Amino acid sequence: MSARIAQFLIAAVFLALGGWALFAPASVIELAVTEGYRDSNYLTRFTMACFGSQAVLFGLMALITRWSARAFLVFAALLLPFFGFNWYFHFEVPVLTSIGMLDFAGNITMFALALWGWRAARAEEKRA
Repeated sequence: MSARIAQFLIAAVFLALGGWALFAPASVIELAVTEGYRDSNYLTRFTMACFGSQAVLFGLMALITRWSARAFLVFAALLLPFFGFNWYFHFEVPVLTSIGMLDFAGNITMFALALWGWRAARAEEKRA
């Protein structure tokens, strides 16, 4: 897999999950948040849509830029705190449902792709 394909697949995660939050925020709240923490008022839906719009924005930027090996490695490192977030808000404070843990699955996928992209970009940079 080339670095560019890894980058496109990272973008796809952001576009899929972010698009869901942007265009169907009430659905995300209903399916991904446990009942005790669920609130579907306007401001909550608005906030979820804002979260989604930022993810979509990043996904689009990942499609149009070209990441270096360093960018992939930094992105992988920056994902690490999100694993703690997912663990805490699923196991310690049960905000996220099993469906809400799609965020965790997306983070694992992007982390693996970032490492794959780092290796591929490093090899491509050596050849250039």
